[in-house]
Amino acid sequence: QAQLAESGGGLVQPGGSLRLSCAGSGFTLEYNTIGWFRQAPGKEREVVACISSSDSTTYYADSVKGRFTISRDNAKNTVYLQMKILKPEGPAVYFCGANIEAMGISLLSDEYKYWGQGTQVPVSS
Repeated sequence: QAQLAESGGGLVQPGGSLRLSCAGSGFTLEYNTIGWFRQAPGKEREVVACISSSDSTTYYADSVKGRFTISRDNAKNTVYLQMKILKPEGPAVYFCGANIEAMGISLLSDEYKYWGQGTQVPVSS
């Protein structure tokens, strides 16, 4: 059974850093496009970063360019989201998702088949 599990969330101060992990089980993340999404209360899930299955091309939302980095560790079947210079944007949950059909970048949450349970990243002083 294919599953994703996020970890690494937690309270962080503005300007701080955090690394989120998305571990896969039951399938190989290397062969799938993986996206990190952010969802604030009452809002839709929005893509933050994505890494393609074909050639590991990466995409970043304008709001995180230069601060976030998405990467793979194929030996660990894990995708990471390194976040730096975090901003106080209010409470949000970060999810990782797997699009098992796309070869390239995928930006819409509806296109993703598998999701983790989410991890909270409150940014507050």
